[in-house]
Amino acid sequence: MGDIKKVVLAYSGGLDTSIIIPWLKENYDNCEVIAVSGDVGQATELEGLEEKAKKTGASKLYIEDLNKEFIEDYVFPTVKAGAVYENKYLLGTSFARPIIAKRIVEIALAEGADAICHGCTGKGNDQVRFELAIKAFAPDMKIIAPWREWDLKSRDEEIDYAEAHNIPLKITRETNYSKDRNIWHISHEGLDLENPANEPMYNKEGFLELGVSPEQAPDKPTYVTIHFEKGIPTAIDGVEMGAVELVKKLNELGGANGIGIVDLVENRLVGMKSRGVYETPGGTILYHAHNKLEELTLDRDTYHYKQNVALRFAELVYFGQWYTPLRKALSAFVDSTQEQVTGDVKLKLYKGNIIDAGVTSPYSLYDEDIATFDEDEVYDQKDSAGFINLFGLPIKVQGKKGFRYDK
Repeated sequence: MGDIKKVVLAYSGGLDTSIIIPWLKENYDNCEVIAVSGDVGQATELEGLEEKAKKTGASKLYIEDLNKEFIEDYVFPTVKAGAVYENKYLLGTSFARPIIAKRIVEIALAEGADAICHGCTGKGNDQVRFELAIKAFAPDMKIIAPWREWDLKSRDEEIDYAEAHNIPLKITRETNYSKDRNIWHISHEGLDLENPANEPMYNKEGFLELGVSPEQAPDKPTYVTIHFEKGIPTAIDGVEMGAVELVKKLNELGGANGIGIVDLVENRLVGMKSRGVYETPGGTILYHAHNKLEELTLDRDTYHYKQNVALRFAELVYFGQWYTPLRKALSAFVDSTQEQVTGDVKLKLYKGNIIDAGVTSPYSLYDEDIATFDEDEVYDQKDSAGFINLFGLPIKVQGKKGFRYDK
């Protein structure tokens, strides 16, 4: 291990990375450790990090503001794709890792580092997401993953190590959920959540961080109108906003109304199932509103085919394959579908529910004159007979041949 003199560490200040700094120095010949925190909206979690990192042995700490790039270049493209993993997960952790890893690589190369270190466990998805991004931008960089090397077997043992090395922690053994927070969401895993039979303690003080449970939401609904330009949200209730400000505002509105709380047993990339609770209030509103606008503005074949693309796109993001030719190609397809996805979507937020309250677009493909059940002069209903005869011809031929498909 003597060839490792300088290591750049993906540093959050949480339990794992807090103990990794002294562990690296103990096990890699007192190497220099440079900590890097990618700010993607962790809020107060970044407070006091520099002092903590240096006290535990880091030579310096970079805190990189990635919020705007994160939302514009990673989140919004995923929303435009309609990508949702396993019907529920809005990919909050998944698409945050590539941008953080990319910046860490840039700093590691600038610092002349010998290795990059991360605190991801050998059971999780994040190890894949970080390392695939590192391989994309620094193919020959050595990667150190302490969870695959050290003798610590649990988060309790990590706390023991921290206490033995006088490393301050913001958690206790009783509140030791594994959490990931950014501007888009927060995830909760571990402790009582590891048993899917246990109902999450939504109303327990301090459990939910981005909002309240539906039971605690107001009895009066909240209306919100979101404006989109070519699939990108640009305004709320007529007020234009930047990407970061817009997501924060929707988080406030959604959180206050109990929107976007998901309990999911998901299939991890490494093969096991895991259970987590996700809070994504603003993101849930955006996904719903964007899809509502696409209902109005996309033709049938594009809308249906795009649903297939969304499934594959979600897998690529979840599996850490953001920096791949396929993801780039799918994004190009998605962008081409968004040319007419412009308009306003009005929603009613009420006790965890999102209720459609109206949608308009200058590119609407809905024609009331054609769709009406009243008398019209633009649609000859007799034409449908010929259409059905041609459309049903294969079925008719099979029926005449005696084929049956009712069993």
